[in-house]
Formats: sequence, structure tokens, C-alpha cells
Amino acid sequence: MAEPPLSPQSPGPALPLRARLSFACGHFLNDACSALWFTYLLPFLHAVLGYGHAAAGGLLLAGQAADGLCTPLLGFEADRAHGCGRCGRRKGWHLAGTTCVLVSFPFVFSPCLACRDSTPQWAAFIYYLPFIIIFQFGWAATQVSHLALIPELVSSDHGKVELTAFRYAFTVMANITVYGLTWLLLNFQTDQPDRMEHLGPQDIPVFRNLALIVVGLGAVFSLIFHLGTKEKPYPPGVLPEPEESTPLLHKEPPGPPRPLLLWKDWLLEPSFYQVAVLYMATRLIVNLSQTYIAMYLTNSLLLSKKYIATIPLVMYVSGFLSSFLMKPVNKWIGRNLTYFVGILVVLAFASWVALARPVGDEIYGLAVLLGAGSATILVTSLSMTADLIGTNTHSSAFVYGAMSFTDKMANGLAVMVIQNLHPCPTELCCPACVGFYRWVMVLVTGGIAVAAVTTLCSIMVWPIRIRCRAVSLQGLRSARTPESGTGSTEGDSHSSTVN
Repeated sequence: MAEPPLSPQSPGPALPLRARLSFACGHFLNDACSALWFTYLLPFLHAVLGYGHAAAGGLLLAGQAADGLCTPLLGFEADRAHGCGRCGRRKGWHLAGTTCVLVSFPFVFSPCLACRDSTPQWAAFIYYLPFIIIFQFGWAATQVSHLALIPELVSSDHGKVELTAFRYAFTVMANITVYGLTWLLLNFQTDQPDRMEHLGPQDIPVFRNLALIVVGLGAVFSLIFHLGTKEKPYPPGVLPEPEESTPLLHKEPPGPPRPLLLWKDWLLEPSFYQVAVLYMATRLIVNLSQTYIAMYLTNSLLLSKKYIATIPLVMYVSGFLSSFLMKPVNKWIGRNLTYFVGILVVLAFASWVALARPVGDEIYGLAVLLGAGSATILVTSLSMTADLIGTNTHSSAFVYGAMSFTDKMANGLAVMVIQNLHPCPTELCCPACVGFYRWVMVLVTGGIAVAAVTTLCSIMVWPIRIRCRAVSLQGLRSARTPESGTGSTEGDSHSSTVN
């Protein structure tokens, strides 16, 4: 039975808890695969399969480049799509992306089926490349479509924060699942007890089984998402009416029709680039620290391989707990200060790593700092992106795709640079790499955090809002209704401002 239309002055009904939970399930597969990809790909290729630093970095760069190129193109196409069958335009792309991930990801963490000991590394590179590209295409399609649903499902400012926090809570749950399974699989290896301390070829079944379990669990959560999330279907050629997604924080008087903000219009908005740089810096901190934490633990701190599961697990437990504080903290001190608090926690982690060598239980304190800080800045940066979009949900997939493009390309290039700077080109690790990974962790957290603070300062001076369209609307409305142009323009100019 169709719901009665909403008046322009009345907000939409609050999203039920069941709908919020089912929406959050939609990214579980992506998050679990991402945890495996960033945390364990380099150790798997280096220590388990024995590939060189350049080959391992090249595969990761190829994956990030494929993801980065696919993301904005998929965002553009997803905004133009009209849905497929009973799936809306967002859920249709989500289903296609999920299918690609399910069929390709298990091959990434399995040994080359046709390779032998004498097979050159370039041949193995060619073998893994198609699976990685298909996986990254599916990952990008799922991510963009899922993020683009946020401003379509809720319209209030704090509703977006809450839905983003639910999403991140499930992100952390997915990571906790991955690291918990890794700990179980590593600790229940009893066939070779004399080789349990360090990663090696005997751990191939661990990573293969881990990938298969993750794909199975992700398929179940994706099914829950598609059954429990209701996307409003749009007839071909018809976009959602602006008044049905108007934010609760302001009400506009009746006026001339609002022009749609297309993808090329976003490229003229200064706030688009502010948010893109902040999101890129945030993702660099989160992803690079996740990529090199295992190498730091095993090569710099010389810990046994069980710590590559327990330390990331502690990080994501702290991130899970802190994610529930995002809504009240954001409401109390605002977006900008919430992000700044998260950056301070990340800087505390970097300072600790730089000034002291953690021993014993201190390493768990470091994990708590990095997990809480990463959760805070990631949730807040995603909320800022939703604020930038505002009521322009018809082009939201392009915005999220462009934001993701910057972070994917930056992550891939950063990993390749780090891999080429490795002091042991022909060995897994030599004495020089003990300090190398320590300073990698310092620079990818503390160094990038300084750049993020600089961008945040620019947002404090020039708040996030749609500027170019506000100017065009002022000219349009002053030509039609001179007496009402100023008030309407002020409403448009401030509608997307972040405090």
C-alpha cells in the first residue's frame, strides 16, 4: 500500500531500527574483504608466498588503481540508472557489485593454481591481476551504491550521522570477525608446532580458509540488506522531488524550481575539493596504518604472528565502542571539533610510536588510541560528505565516487612508494627494516594528520556549503521576483553549512 505524500513543510518519518540495521548489513562483505585486503595482502604475498616487495606493492597498486578508476565512473552511471526489476538504482548496482566480489575474492588469497616453484613472479602477477580487477570493480560498485543510499533514506542532519555510525559499527564488527577468525585459525594450527611463531608457506590454508569463510558470511549479510532495505523506486526519467528530501534544519518558502546540481556543477564547488582532500587524508591514515600494522608488529617489534590478529582486533573493538559516541559528541561540539578530537588521538599514537618502543601491554594501549582515533575521523568525514550533498541526492553517487577516487589512487601510490623505499630489496626483512616500518607508522599517521588539520582549518574558515549554485539562484530569482531573491538565496546558501 502506497504511503501518503509528505507536505513540503513536514519531515519524513524516522527510519525504523530494523531498517537501519538492515542497511548497515549491506557493507559487511565489503568491510570484511577490505580488512583482509589491507591488513593481510602484503604479509600473505611477502611471507607466505615469498613474492618480492615490488611485486606485492604492484598488485596492491593495481587493485587500488582499478578501484579508483571504477568508482567515479560507477557513481556517474549509478546516478543515471533507473533500477533493474524490483531493485532500485542503488540496490541494483549493489547486487551486481556483491556478485563480482563473491566470485573473485577467494582467488586473491589462494596460491596460483597453475604456478610451480620455477614460475617467474611476473607470471603470477598476470594470474592474480584479473581477479583483483574484478574484485575491485565489485567492491567499488557496492561501496558507492551503499553510501549513496544514506541521503536518500534520511534527510535530517543528525539522522545522517546516526546512519553513518550504524554503518561504521558494522564495519568494525566485520573487522572484528575477520581478526577473530584469523586468531582462531592461527592458534589452532597443530600440525607444525615448531613453525608457529612466524608466517610462512605453512599458513597458506589459513588465509585460503579465511577468505572462504568471509565470503560466506558476507553473502548472508548482503541478503539481509536486500530483503530489509526498501529503496524508493523512481520511474524512468523522473528524479526525486526536492521537497521530499528537504533537511529538517530549514524550510524554504515557495519559489521558482530549484535547478538540479549535475556532476559537472560539483566540479565548480570549492567545498567539493575541501571535503575530497579531507576524506583522502582520512582514508590514508586509516588504510595505510591498517596495511602496515602487521609488518610493524612482526618486523619492527619482532612479535609472533598471533599479534597480527590480536592487535587489529583491539583496534576495532575500541573503534566499535567509540562509534556509538559520535552522535552525542557531534551534537555537543559540532562536526569540526569532533574531527579535531579524533586527529589529536591519532597524533598521540604517532608520538608514542616515534618516541618510545612499546613493550608488553603498551602495544594494546597503542591499538586503542589508533582504533578510537581512526573511527572518529572516518565517521565524521563521511558525515561531512553527506552534508555536502544535502538535498542533491540525484547526483550523490558521483560525489561519493569522486571522493573514493582520490583516496584509492593516493593509497595505491603511497604503498608503491613505501615498497620501493624498502631497505631490503632482496629479503623479506633485514636489520634495516626494523626501524623502517616504525617510521612508516609514524609518517602515515602523524604526518598525514598534520595535512588533515590544515584542510580542517580551511573548512572552519570557509564552511561546507553550495556556493556557485547559490549565486546562480540569486540571479534567477532576482530576475523573476526581486523582492524575494535575497531571502531565498540566503536559505540556499546556508542549507548545507556544517557547524
